[in-house]
Amino acid sequence: MRKEYDFSKAEKNPYAKKLKKQITIRLDEDAISYFKVLALKTGLTYQNLINLYLKDCAVSHRKLSFKWQ
Repeated sequence: MRKEYDFSKAEKNPYAKKLKKQITIRLDEDAISYFKVLALKTGLTYQNLINLYLKDCAVSHRKLSFKWQ
């Protein structure tokens, strides 16, 4: 390793705005279990599957349908 590095000609990361943001979210155990089982079948991580599902919902403007008990 060098003692010093020259970053004067460095460029900003063009993908920086597309990076994922870490958040804290509370999910039911059964929802997590569902995505973990699906993750084993697909080879993706359950976090990526949850992200892909939420992204698909946002892109398709899917509306949540539920009834309060």
